[in-house]
Amino acid sequence: MTATRTLSLVTGASAGIGEAFARALAARGHDLVLVARREERLQALADELQRAHGNRCHVMAADLSDPQAPAVLCDELQSRNLQVDWLINNAGYGLPGTLVANPWPAHADFIQVMMTAPTELAWRLLPGMRERGQGRVINVASLAGFVPGTAGHSLYAASKAYLIKLSQSLALENRDGGVHVSALCPGFTWSEFHDVTGTRQKMNAMPGFMWLTAAEVARQGIDAVERGAVVYVPGRVNRTIKAITEWLPDRLALWLSHRQSGRYRNHHD
Repeated sequence: MTATRTLSLVTGASAGIGEAFARALAARGHDLVLVARREERLQALADELQRAHGNRCHVMAADLSDPQAPAVLCDELQSRNLQVDWLINNAGYGLPGTLVANPWPAHADFIQVMMTAPTELAWRLLPGMRERGQGRVINVASLAGFVPGTAGHSLYAASKAYLIKLSQSLALENRDGGVHVSALCPGFTWSEFHDVTGTRQKMNAMPGFMWLTAAEVARQGIDAVERGAVVYVPGRVNRTIKAITEWLPDRLALWLSHRQSGRYRNHHD
């Protein structure tokens, strides 16, 4: 890695929004650290991006549900003398079912991936950014962090709301150090997410204007953090939903959210 290149670490880089971030940052001349569980997919992406852009891509397979993973990952960065300038906390998934329908270890893993790991990675990497006087952190949250919680994905909206509030605090704590922190809050995005949660058939019934591509979400997220936006919702439709939700009385917003959620979520007992 040359001293003049920006190094970006992207979690969940093997597919969806994470892969889109990797592609967009590589096109901007960034070197990359690609993190996900699926090493073969990461390596294929790394090879493709290196051929296309001449950058360096470091593959680090990691399962962020392991509480030791963030520390091990950062130790590996240090051993390779890699200084991260951009942190994209993107790794995540959905856990269908009510709270009591899933075993506690499944919830513990979810909390570790969605909340603890991104927080720890920021804690470990922000000091270096501050010391160098520049850096960017994008926490991929969701429009779900603003709308009322719904049955069937008990922890998802809660985890995304956490990332929004965390990003706001970190933005205030680090803005004088040359570091921009942003919560990116997409709505419906074309990715593997709904295949994994088993809701693809329901999602396909949603109107096309509700959706953004992962590439568009990543592009808007990069632009937002560069201009110092602390919280950014991509897409006019999503910003309208956020505004309406904030304007409605809580009881009415909760009722509407519950009524609509059955269209795109499986409510397992």
